[in-house]
Amino acid sequence: MRIYSITPDDEFKEYAEIEFKDEHQESILESWLENNPEKIIENGALLIIGRQVTTNLGGFIDLLGIDRQGDLVVIELKRDRTPRDTLAQSLEYASFAEKLGYEQLDEIFRNYSGDEALNLAQYHREYFNLISDEAVVFNNDQRIVIVGRRVTPEIRQTSAFLRKKGVRVTCLEFTFFRADGGLRLLSTNIVVGNEPEGITKVSSSSLPVISESEFLASLDDNGRIVFGKLLAWAKTNSFPIHWGTKGFSLNVDVSGTHVAFCFGYQPKSVYRQSIYSALIGRGGLLSKTGISEQEIQLLYADAQDSGLFVPAGRELKCLINREFSEEEFETLLSWLTRLTKEIQKHGLKGQDENIEPDPSNHQ
Repeated sequence: MRIYSITPDDEFKEYAEIEFKDEHQESILESWLENNPEKIIENGALLIIGRQVTTNLGGFIDLLGIDRQGDLVVIELKRDRTPRDTLAQSLEYASFAEKLGYEQLDEIFRNYSGDEALNLAQYHREYFNLISDEAVVFNNDQRIVIVGRRVTPEIRQTSAFLRKKGVRVTCLEFTFFRADGGLRLLSTNIVVGNEPEGITKVSSSSLPVISESEFLASLDDNGRIVFGKLLAWAKTNSFPIHWGTKGFSLNVDVSGTHVAFCFGYQPKSVYRQSIYSALIGRGGLLSKTGISEQEIQLLYADAQDSGLFVPAGRELKCLINREFSEEEFETLLSWLTRLTKEIQKHGLKGQDENIEPDPSNHQ
């Protein structure tokens, strides 16, 4: 492919194509694809759930994604492998992905995101903005995306054959250009389109964890005030703060085990600028502590009655999209304080004795 700019004199000026490997490593292209998943396939966005995912045969999937329907997408960079090796490895990785159940996908996603509280099904639904009655079956089918600077005729022909046999393969070529003034262009072209014994342990490299200063800088004025006060309150009361890729969790230390009671998210996360409860969902207070279901339901109802929280799947969310009054913030802190006291009162699920609150941790 040749790309031109048009000068003021209506002349064509060609951009210079650059060998990708001369200026970049494959890991940079991998990061580009990871940060622009909507550019990978031709018929919709992707949710990336893993990078360098370890397979049962010791290989590493460059990127693992899920499409809107819940199907897995194995994304492989061609690198300098032969066409035969490229296709064989892609098929091997797809055969691994086909065996993954929902629990394993959820584990991959939580390892990748660095947030143990994330729930893949809920995150997927919000990421794709699914309507309430839109059903999703995870990993009902798999597809392969092969990405390279040049997709050879052998790969094209074999990929087209696999598609006819029902194996969903997409081949994506890219070309890197540089113009005067340092302008960089990346051209992509889909050259092969996409037509319409269990794995016990998987791992994935993680996204970088956000810092407190980075988190606060990402907020708007309303968010900085509310989250600034909330974090100060947590530090004053010695509640452990765990930072993830898009936000944080506030925790109570119960005999060395940190129990999350709420989560805070930044505006660019799927959850937007908000505070989420940790009552009922995976790893929530109902499953992790001795608090009874009746007490959880009462806490849930009181949070709704406050006017600050609304249902979000099985949990509650408090959107920070406006200025909060001092009275509203005190109401929020009062409810969160109740959560911490209930956790300390009842302790972890299965403990024989309740754990009494530590007066030094509360004002």
